[in-house]
Amino acid sequence: MHNGSCLCGAISFRLRSEPKAVTNCHCRMCQKQHGAAFATYASIPRADLEYLSGQELLTAYNSSGSIVRKFCSICGSNIEWSGSNEFADWVSIPLASLDTAFVPMNIEDIHLESGAPWLHANR
Repeated sequence: MHNGSCLCGAISFRLRSEPKAVTNCHCRMCQKQHGAAFATYASIPRADLEYLSGQELLTAYNSSGSIVRKFCSICGSNIEWSGSNEFADWVSIPLASLDTAFVPMNIEDIHLESGAPWLHANR
């Protein structure tokens, strides 16, 4: 099991299964939502995400089509996104929100066509 929380600690959650399908998403929506070059997400079955506190503080935003992104209404931390037609029973959690150590076996980079041009500048 892994535990996670938002920046202010008002929302806390537990993952009841090991995260799968870890990706660094370089799409513009993830860049905008995270204020970073990419967002790192892992997926779990929706039934395996258990909120321990603060679930009523989640705010939802429909970012595209059926995709819904949820974040803390107090501190703005990203907590989950879901709604993929292909994986309707799954939810994706940003790895940076985990409070327990998780080291994935593999991370896939996706949507590199919209990658930040400054990511590898001056290396």
